[in-house]
Parts: sequence; C-alpha cells; structure tokens
Amino acid sequence: MKTRLIIDLRTRMFACLAFALLSALVAVAQRPAQFTGPKASDGESRFATLDGSRINYKSFGKGDEAIVLVHGWTGSLDVWSEHIAHLRRARSRVLALSLPGHGESDKPQTTYSMDFYARAVDAVMRDAKVKRAVLVGHSMGTPVARQFYRKYPQKTLAIVIVDGSLRPFGDKKMMEGFMAGFRGPNYREMGKQMFAGMAGPNLSPELRGRIQTSFLNTPQHVVVGAMEGMADDSIWGQDKINVPVLAVMAKSPFWPADTEQFYRSIAPKLDFQMWDGVGHFLMMEKPEQFDQAVIAFLDKHKLMKKR
Repeated sequence: MKTRLIIDLRTRMFACLAFALLSALVAVAQRPAQFTGPKASDGESRFATLDGSRINYKSFGKGDEAIVLVHGWTGSLDVWSEHIAHLRRARSRVLALSLPGHGESDKPQTTYSMDFYARAVDAVMRDAKVKRAVLVGHSMGTPVARQFYRKYPQKTLAIVIVDGSLRPFGDKKMMEGFMAGFRGPNYREMGKQMFAGMAGPNLSPELRGRIQTSFLNTPQHVVVGAMEGMADDSIWGQDKINVPVLAVMAKSPFWPADTEQFYRSIAPKLDFQMWDGVGHFLMMEKPEQFDQAVIAFLDKHKLMKKR
C-alpha cells in the first residue's frame, strides 16, 4: 500500500508539475447528450497569428470583454465543450483557444515557454477584438494566465485557477528526472500511467479515452517543450496578483497543507475552494457545479455584462 501511495503521489506530482495534466482535452469528442446549447463545435472558428504560426480559437457571442478558456498540457479548446452553454447563458462572450502546439493550432519547432503562451492568448484576444478578459486556466493554463497578467495587467479582469499551481513542486534535479522519460521513446506509456494516477472517480471511460487520445496526438517536441516551459524558475516569482482570483482545487495529498495560505499571499482577492471526491480534471467530472462556481464568482465581483 505504501509503495502504491508513493507511485500515485509521484505520478500526480509530475502531472501537476507539468501543471498540465493533459487537460481533459476532448480533442475528438462530442459533447455529452445531457448538455444543451452551444458547444465547442458550434462556435465561429478562427485563426489568430503569432510569430508566423496560426492559433485556432472559437468565439461565442459578442462584446469587447470575454471569458477566455485556457486548457492545460497536451489539451485543446475542446476540453471546454461541456461549459460553453452554461457560461454563454450567464455572460455575453466566451473564447476558447488551442495553445500553439495543441489541437488545430500550428505546431512549430520553437520554445514553448509560458511567456510564448501568454502572447498567444493576447494574439487571440486582439484578433477577436476583446479588450479585457477573465482567464480560466486549467493546470498548465494557470501559469499561462499568471504570465498573461504579468504582461498585460490592464487586459486582465480576473483569473480562475482550475487545479493549477502558483509555485513549483521540487528542485531542478527532481523535475529533470520526471522530464527525462518524456524525452525518450516510451513517453507515450508514461503519459498513460500519468492519466491513470490523475483520473477522478467521476471521469468516465469515454472521457479517459479522449484525454489519452489528445495526449497521443500532441507531438513529442511540444510535450517536452511545454513541460520545460513549466519548469522555468523565472515564472514562479511571488509577485502579487491584484485582480480577483478564484481557485477551484481537487483535494489531494499532493497539495501542501498551506496551499490556501500561500495562494492568499500571492492573490489578496482570492476565493478558494477545495473539492473532495474529484480528480485533476474536476471541471469535466462536475461541469455544472464548476460553471456555477465560476458564474457566482463573476457575480460577486460584478465582472462582465450579464446576458
């Protein structure tokens, strides 16, 4: 039992360290039947351009303020398919994008840093003529959103953290050990093991399969490059986030006991929730509950126009 626990914790540590935990990227998926209204496949599909590469995004609604949905490591915009209907009923505009290297976006041989990803989010917003946004970032999407705030504070209305981190989970030696396997020929098997350790009790076999498929469709140079971007010490400074922040976390031994306290030291305007009985892909396990939490947060801080 002890050995199994250690394996589970190490698996979770890496995935979170990759802060990306393969964001439920429902890359080839259809939306579950119980949801009605617009889904990711219904939005206006467009491409923004950054450094000569195309970034795929979908736009729902109109307005110069938007909820911008940012997936995690090896994900795509389709991870948010279950959420479009609820968020669109509450607010006037939603954007969902596939970061460079993911989904239908171009996958150049480049440095996949969090700064690069923040610039990609900005490129999408400029193309969509969105001036300010509430950034919702799952896993790796959290450091992306934080880097966006650093670069474009005037464009950031608020940040929603979805089981993502505001600090690293080990020193360089430990992180290099995790990343080494993803640089080798058996990286796909490592990904499968990671998924098994991160899946929550409400994640259906269909969703688990879609997550794995998305990972397998992500080129190895992107898998490694994005992971290296998350291992960059420069993104983990303790500078303040002075806009409202909602953190929705999955209860796990992986998160230190002082997680809420540490997050409050970074984000003074923090609403913190730790959910029990869910895994890393909590927004996929409990989509309606997640959307209600986000909408309540927006209402509390009077963010964006209601429909």
